[in-house]
Amino acid sequence: MRYWLMKSEPSDVSIDDLASFPNQSVAWYGIRNYQARNFMRDQMQVDDAVLFYHSSCDQPGIAGLARVSRLAYPDETQFDTSNKYFDPKATHETPRWLNVDVQLVKKTRLMPLKEIREYPELEHMRILQRGNRLSITPVDPREYEFILSKL
Repeated sequence: MRYWLMKSEPSDVSIDDLASFPNQSVAWYGIRNYQARNFMRDQMQVDDAVLFYHSSCDQPGIAGLARVSRLAYPDETQFDTSNKYFDPKATHETPRWLNVDVQLVKKTRLMPLKEIREYPELEHMRILQRGNRLSITPVDPREYEFILSKL
């Protein structure tokens, strides 16, 4: 099993939105970074653990726990000319972008980014590294367990 931190803007999909969706599941659409796409395509497996992270908001932080519930498959938004994630170079025969499905495990208290920064045990998390803007990052198992102990 692997561990991931996956960022979502609450104005797009929040932890509360996820809880209200059918099967409490959502396609993790709109990824347009090759490294993040490759994580989904090459490394994510069903039942991998996910830290659901609210980003680009007043108080960013970990808002809940989720799991990968479906392996990578083509992101349909890349084919929709009216969608902001449309990619004119993508075709159904050769899709460029993928998504996985993510299912809620449980909503937690919000662990703000400020708090995450305070723990020396988490100082190497990729989310804390200067210049990191990836929406999907791997999490070390020890970091994941430490976070669980604080939620």
